[in-house]
Formats: sequence, structure tokens, C-alpha cells
Amino acid sequence: MSSDVRTVLVVDDSPLMLEVVRELVDGFEGFRVIGVARDGAEAARLVHEFDPAIVTLDIEMPGVDGLAALGYIMSEAPRPVIMLSAATTRGAVDLTIRALELGAVDFVRKPESRGREGWERVAVRLHEALKAAARTNLAGAPMLARPRFPTPTPASALQVPARSAVVIASSTGGPRALAEIVPGLPASLDAAVLVAQHMPPGFTLGLARRLDQLAALPVREAVAGDLLYAGHVYIAPGGRHLAVARAPGGVEVVLSDGPPVHGVRPAADPLFESVARVFGARSLGVVLTGMGRDGSAGLAAIRAQGGAALVQDRATSAVYGMPAHALSTAGADREVALSGMAGAVTAAVASLGARVA
Repeated sequence: MSSDVRTVLVVDDSPLMLEVVRELVDGFEGFRVIGVARDGAEAARLVHEFDPAIVTLDIEMPGVDGLAALGYIMSEAPRPVIMLSAATTRGAVDLTIRALELGAVDFVRKPESRGREGWERVAVRLHEALKAAARTNLAGAPMLARPRFPTPTPASALQVPARSAVVIASSTGGPRALAEIVPGLPASLDAAVLVAQHMPPGFTLGLARRLDQLAALPVREAVAGDLLYAGHVYIAPGGRHLAVARAPGGVEVVLSDGPPVHGVRPAADPLFESVARVFGARSLGVVLTGMGRDGSAGLAAIRAQGGAALVQDRATSAVYGMPAHALSTAGADREVALSGMAGAVTAAVASLGARVA
């Protein structure tokens, strides 16, 4: 077998899914199925026996489920893991978000219908996920986020119109990075935080719920017409672009169903560019882990307006694609390790006012 071929262990309790995923993986150039498992316990055994380069792992299985198997793999034999999620209920969505936080590099949503169109979408997403997994750096994975118990913020301070904005772009490895950064931001942060995480409909609400549990700042999925408040975090809804615009009383959220940008929706560039127009030098752009170049043009727009820019460093990026492209095309004030990013954002926000002439 060529050294360029990545071996894959496929884990699912459904014989149909095992067969379909096996056929899909074997049909992708550069990937080959080395074995299959029908539950988490068998998966743990075969990871040691076959030493696959990548594992695809069903979340909901009887006995040892996907989340338990993922925890074992990441602690005992770490390697890139792609979750397969039915995600038809809130519980399934929350399990998927938790899996990404525990170290899964990506997830693929199983088709709601078993027609040809549904399987074709699965094939495209699975191929994307496998290519991202093949480029994943596990060495820089952060410690798992733990719930925080912040001192309640006084009600009088909860709805101060935002004068500054932090915009964050993230993709592969992003949910885990966000679970490290957002809980590290202080409740007193004098800026609104807006996040464009590449994620399909139905999952960003779960991401917002999880981050809200971990953070001192309130986190919600953005809703059209929301006014931006300092110390609040707004997650772009899956499948929609997020932007901002001036409105009576402050700055508001604008959502759109425009064409995908760089093949994704939500995309970071439209968000970054709108923040640059509205907040100017009181803008901070942050580009985190992910494949591709989303965020580069937006970061350049922020810097052109006198705003600040941070990018995640190579060592702690799950995939050093987006940060590398942003750094080479737009530049940045600093490259920052993930463990220091919350502190760097906090410090940069404190200095944004000084950038305004």
C-alpha cells in the first residue's frame, strides 16, 4: 500500500451505514478502509490492532457509544476522528457538539432520507472531512473545557450598546478552539463578539448552548434584528450569512441566505467586512483553525480600517489553513497559541479605543 494512502476504521452499528461508508471511503483517492467495527468496544480494540490513520465513528450506538469510544481513543490512542451524526433531536445535536469539544476533528450528518440526493451530500461532506482529517495536527489540542461558575453580572450592565466588535472565523477544529477561548473572556469585555463557525443548520444552536454553559458571557445563536451589546457573544446560524448594520439604538444583526462564499454559509468574510464598515478601528478580527481561506479578505478589510488582527499559530491549529492564508495575505498584529488567545483578545479589546484617531 502506498504511503500516501490513509487507512480508515469505520464504526457504526448499522450494517447499511457500514457498507455505504466503506464503499464511499474506498472510492476516494488516497483513502482505504482497513476495518469495520459495530460498537465502541470493538472500535477501541481495532484501533490498537489496525492502527488506522483516521476513524469514522457513529455517535449513537448501543453499549459503548460513540462519545465513550471517542474519549478512549483520544486519551489512549489519539488520531483524527470524524463523527457520523443523525442529529434529528436536540440530544443528538448536543452529543455532536460535545464530541467536537472532546477532540473529534469534524462530523458528517447522516441523510434524513435514503434517496440518491441524500447519499450524494454525505459523500461530498465525508470526502471534505477526510481531507481535513488527513491534515489535522493533534499535537496542539487544548485541554478539555470545564464549566465555569462566574459571578453574576449586574443587570444594569447587561445591555450596554457595543462600541467595539470582535469577529472570529473558525472551521475544522473550531468548536474545540471556541470552547477554550470563549470561556476565557471576562464578563466585563467591552465589545460584542460575533462568530462565524462553518457548520450546517441545526448545529450552531447546540454550539451556542454549550458555550453559554461554559462562559461568563451570555452566548446565543444570532437572530435578525438583535442589537449588539458589549460582553455578549453571537453565533452565526448554520446555513445563513451573518453581518451587522447600523440601526436606531445601535448596531443590529443582519442575516441573509445569499450564495455560499468559499463554498460555505455562514462565511467569515462577509461578517468581517461588515464589521470593518460599521466599527472601523474599533474592530478586532480573529482567524482560527480551519481549511481554506475564509477570513483573509475580511481580516484585510479590518486592518485597512485601522482595526486589530490576531491569528492562531501553527502549533495549536488543528488545521493551519485559514490562519496561514490570513497571515500571508492580510497580515496580523500577533500569532497566538490557543491557550493564550482569550487573554490576547481581552488585551486587544482594551486597546481598540487607542486606535481611533
